[in-house]
Amino acid sequence: MFDKVKKPGTELLGKTNRIVEGTSIIGDIVSKADFRLDGELIGNFTSQGKLVIGATGVVKGEIVCNSADIEGEFQGKIKVLEILNIKASAHIHGEVAVGKLSIEPGAEFTATCTMLANTKEVIVKDGKGAEQKQKE
Repeated sequence: MFDKVKKPGTELLGKTNRIVEGTSIIGDIVSKADFRLDGELIGNFTSQGKLVIGATGVVKGEIVCNSADIEGEFQGKIKVLEILNIKASAHIHGEVAVGKLSIEPGAEFTATCTMLANTKEVIVKDGKGAEQKQKE
């Protein structure tokens, strides 16, 4: 009689995928949930959630996500639609496009940076990368 209607994305709240230190992945990752990477990724990453690159994490490739915290190393292109937090231990090289940017003193930031005027929501297709739509 009273069926609960799930809101889009709510079934993934509180769930985080994790790649631990000592693990290397060569290829692309597509995720609807939050993601923590303490290992190494050589490839592209797309998510509707938050990406955390831990102090031992290394990413070489392209990232598209809603928000991110980076403590480790990133090399390539990154597009963060909301806020990108760069911690003091981070090493960033490449191209950065963000809605908002926070950089702690001591971080290595060697990149071109573009502030996004219109934020869009990341839509993850089933294993086929990302498209974006305008937020309401």
